[in-house]
Amino acid sequence: MKIVAVGIATLDIINRVERYPDEDSEVRVLSQQRCRGGNATNTLTVLSQLGHECAWAGVLPQGSDAAYIEEVLRGQQIDLRHVRHLTSGKLPTSYITLSEESGSRTIMHLRDLPEYRAEWFLEDVDPGDFQWIHFEGRAPDELDVMLSSLSGVEGLRVSVEVEKPRPGIEALFRLPEVLLFSRHYALSAGYGNAESLLKGVAQRLGEQRPLLFCAWGDQGAWALERNGVLLHAPAARISAVVDSVAAGDVFNAAVIHALCGAATPMEALEQGCQLAGLKCSMEGVEDLFR
Repeated sequence: MKIVAVGIATLDIINRVERYPDEDSEVRVLSQQRCRGGNATNTLTVLSQLGHECAWAGVLPQGSDAAYIEEVLRGQQIDLRHVRHLTSGKLPTSYITLSEESGSRTIMHLRDLPEYRAEWFLEDVDPGDFQWIHFEGRAPDELDVMLSSLSGVEGLRVSVEVEKPRPGIEALFRLPEVLLFSRHYALSAGYGNAESLLKGVAQRLGEQRPLLFCAWGDQGAWALERNGVLLHAPAARISAVVDSVAAGDVFNAAVIHALCGAATPMEALEQGCQLAGLKCSMEGVEDLFR
């Protein structure tokens, strides 16, 4: 299936430490890794490995860091013709601390680059070229225009990842076919668990609502079908968490892949948990099936 994702790419600087440091302390880094990150491009990287024809619509500045991102994405056979190159700004950079003791990851993110604009999407992306369009839930005003432009496009399926609370994002929840929520969003919105989030969103949207998913780390993931049936799949069992960075992006990719193949929501949920668990047992997402 031909899939385009709209969102960001980042440069990730990952420091692995024995345990997360206390404030005003000094710790030795066990290892350091420099790699490509970003939700949309992580998801595309997995979808490409699963056999889909993938394209990215996003923004890159000039410079060696951006050239590195392009090189990595091309190595994953991801089409970059929809990327906008700007003459100013800095590539978004995430400084990530991985704790071997707990398996947690703490991210400090630097961003000095404009968001991808709706006018670029309308100019550059022909919905007829794709069967699925996936959006990061960023810049709700721009996202509203992009989602609204896709209404009524025959044969096109649309998903939105809702990772963080952003003013106005809830007004767009009726527009896609699939909504993929994070635990971070749920907690920020005042929900203590995935079940309460999904039921709360469903109650607010009424009958005309998308298929809803929410991943919750080691507790697995939940989905709510349009008929109100709540589904749960347990997290995959792994011996140890090696790297949890991008596990949510991998979950999203697995769900999209499953639904592309006409899987049931339960099957999509189970595949999402299994692939996210596989990812947590290894570093990175560039070679999940080695």
